[in-house]
Amino acid sequence: MTISMFRSAAILGLLSAVGPFAVDMYLPALPAIERSLNANVSSAQLTLTVYFIAFGLAQLFYGPYSDQVGRKRPLYLGLCIFGLGSLGCAIAPSMEWLLLSRFVQGIGGAVVMVVPRAIIRDLHTGTQATRLMAMIMLVISVSPMLAPLAGSGLVLFSGWRAIFWVLCAAAAISLLITGFMLPETLKDEHKIPVNFRSLIRGSRVLFTDPLFMGLTFIGGFGIASFFVFVASASFVYTGQFGLSPVEFSLAFAVNAIGFFAASQLAASLGERFGMEQVVSKAVAGFATFTIILLGLALAGYGSLYVIIGMLFLANACLGLVIPSTMVMALDNHGEIAGLASSLGGTMQMLAGGIMIAVASPFFDGTAIPMIATIVLCSLAAFVLTRLVLGKIADPAKLNQS
Repeated sequence: MTISMFRSAAILGLLSAVGPFAVDMYLPALPAIERSLNANVSSAQLTLTVYFIAFGLAQLFYGPYSDQVGRKRPLYLGLCIFGLGSLGCAIAPSMEWLLLSRFVQGIGGAVVMVVPRAIIRDLHTGTQATRLMAMIMLVISVSPMLAPLAGSGLVLFSGWRAIFWVLCAAAAISLLITGFMLPETLKDEHKIPVNFRSLIRGSRVLFTDPLFMGLTFIGGFGIASFFVFVASASFVYTGQFGLSPVEFSLAFAVNAIGFFAASQLAASLGERFGMEQVVSKAVAGFATFTIILLGLALAGYGSLYVIIGMLFLANACLGLVIPSTMVMALDNHGEIAGLASSLGGTMQMLAGGIMIAVASPFFDGTAIPMIATIVLCSLAAFVLTRLVLGKIADPAKLNQS
């Protein structure tokens, strides 16, 4: 492992953590926001949904834009928009204002999903790219482990609005990191002018590539399951099980630790067994653990510790799936890495938003609707894995598709 890779992982990880911080630090505040703005649970959850939708749609812009002008200018633009959205959230007098500001925040935050992935593709491919992605996720892991605790402390001592003032500061720090520590990785000769024809041509290549689409949605349904957990967990853990905001933050961190710890093994296991085998086995494990958890919950054994333990195992499987599928999906599309990253990210974010919307009408404050929707995500990922990864093993099948 070179010093430059460690440096790249630290810089890209800090930038990439801005988006998750906007969600994870915010989770303990959802019940307080519900009370403060005279809203209901569905409205509070909607603030997550609009963020994810904006986060997904905006990626369609940042990817092609970064292919044309380089990787740094889109970061400047997106981080400024994110800061403005955070400011709007901090001063929001009503739920409608907060929803609009969260949408703006999501539009800006999308840049830290697209551009770092494109930078990784600029620098590396294959297992080296997976290793860098896993190291970045190790840096990002600070967010689900510490951000909810920080959010709980801010809510307790300063109120929920303080969370968004902190996010304004995070945007400013990220701008300084981009300006003074991040080099431009896209060489001038590799820049692609953005026009409608080139976008259509590149999109056609991606949409008609069954490997890209399949891998994108395998990872996408894994991400969607985590979104469902994020949208529901604070209400389930504090409502059904009576946890305080701090206790919820600790429980949330345990579930996240499984994901990020396992992600550090993805590259090594990929080198030893092949990345497609790692993804296939991990998706099977994810489906198995979530189905067992649903069975236990329906049978009356869905205690807090059972849920935390089984989700820890399921998320550990996702720690192998998500970084691997992100890298594998982009490997064959280096010349349009920005577009591929943005299109893949958009589809994954929309999948997450849709699954939250699917679960919301059935949410009754208990764990079973949350777990059932996570199982639905795991089964979708499992079916796609069986359809897609067999084609990797047999190139003739891929060529016939």
